Amino acid sequence: MELTKRIGFFLGPLLFLTILISNAGPNPMACKVLAVAAWMLVWWITEIFPIYITAMLPMVFFPALGIMDLKSTFAPYGSPIIFLFLGGFLIALAMEERKLHERIAFGLIRITGTNLRGVILGFMVATATVAMWISNTATTVMMLPIAVSVVNLVKDQAQEHQFKRFAMLLMIGIAYAANIGGTITLIGTPPNLVFAGYYFEAMGEEFSFARWLMIGIPVGVLLLALCYLVLTGLIYPLKQHKVEGLEALFESRWQALGTVSKAERAVMFVFALTVLCWVFAAPINDVLGSKVLSNTNIAMGGGLLMFLVPVSWKKGEFILDWKSTQRLPWGILILFGGGLALASGLEKAGLIDLLGAWVSESFPASPLILCLVLTAVALFATELMSNVALVTVLLPVVFSIAENSGIDITFLAIPVTLAASCAFMMPISTPPNAIVYASGYIRIPQMIRAGIWMNLIAIALIVAIMELLGGI
Repeated sequence: MELTKRIGFFLGPLLFLTILISNAGPNPMACKVLAVAAWMLVWWITEIFPIYITAMLPMVFFPALGIMDLKSTFAPYGSPIIFLFLGGFLIALAMEERKLHERIAFGLIRITGTNLRGVILGFMVATATVAMWISNTATTVMMLPIAVSVVNLVKDQAQEHQFKRFAMLLMIGIAYAANIGGTITLIGTPPNLVFAGYYFEAMGEEFSFARWLMIGIPVGVLLLALCYLVLTGLIYPLKQHKVEGLEALFESRWQALGTVSKAERAVMFVFALTVLCWVFAAPINDVLGSKVLSNTNIAMGGGLLMFLVPVSWKKGEFILDWKSTQRLPWGILILFGGGLALASGLEKAGLIDLLGAWVSESFPASPLILCLVLTAVALFATELMSNVALVTVLLPVVFSIAENSGIDITFLAIPVTLAASCAFMMPISTPPNAIVYASGYIRIPQMIRAGIWMNLIAIALIVAIMELLGGI
């Protein structure tokens, strides 16, 4: 076990006991909540255990310490936002199960050309497109073996220097595109859903799927384009070079997928229906005269249809069966619940409002400067800790800062949420970064050199677009 993890294992409970025993100040409730929060934060940062396990601490200690009763403690673990993500998981699982994501990826890769820069562009566009709907980790795992096949083909056709640069750029491009793609849709990456959960709790209304696209599409598309141009044109310039045999390789992979199966068509139908309902939920509700559709029931409806739509009546085969759900990342759902429970405890003790008021009074600044600083803090902090854990801790404070400063909540909270998914510098920052680093084609200094520029570009772009939109 690493030294930092050993320290974290004992430091978390030690801080908990120290704060609890001190019980200083006129607000004993605050001490109790701070004790649990300190324990959770230490274990989230050091990752001594999977962060999902740490998220279960409120289940035990909030009722035991009298912070909240059982019903109030466990209510966040059943929040509608959790089931929104569950529905999204089921839809993504069906796409993976029936290989629809591979067809989408290969279809995009095949149309971007067979020169070196065109191949990188194709992989980045395909990766980002798929990562909008399924996890960026699963997307990267899917794309990596395809990329390795291409790298092996290029190895015998390019000079050593050019080959190494191409291989490194291809791997970095896939990782960065997976991170960026997840920011585009509300269900694309966990931090987006954490924001949606806090927004629902704070405002009493859902943050719609279509509303997120207003910021997700411009940020995602522009950041992906800038990422490609900066990587291949400025940081690591790459000459155009046609690769012989590449077209045949892509074509053989495409042919291996065969014709579109009945199962794939069924997944396409349910997926398209779900997305259309998400995007047009508001006008449909207006026509019906009541709020029939919401993010959550649309997601769960789409997920449920994956179990109900038949592929073969005779065989009793449907798009998904329950055994398939063993591959669902159930831990994420517990993590969301733990984060919401912690936020509820901090809010009940008055700590979030206190911190938000202190920041607003101690660091008076224009909304733009405040947005820039918070976005930068979120982005560079996520290089060192889980992006989900980061937004879980940071977003409630950002909401409070916005309220105390009289600033539109979305103007501060959405940039922080987006920035948390834009970790480009370190292999440990995101699973896609770690996966491509393990390929052996990238060195840490190369990732840091590219990542520092991409971090700065991401901060500037996110804040600039948010300033143009003025909140959404």
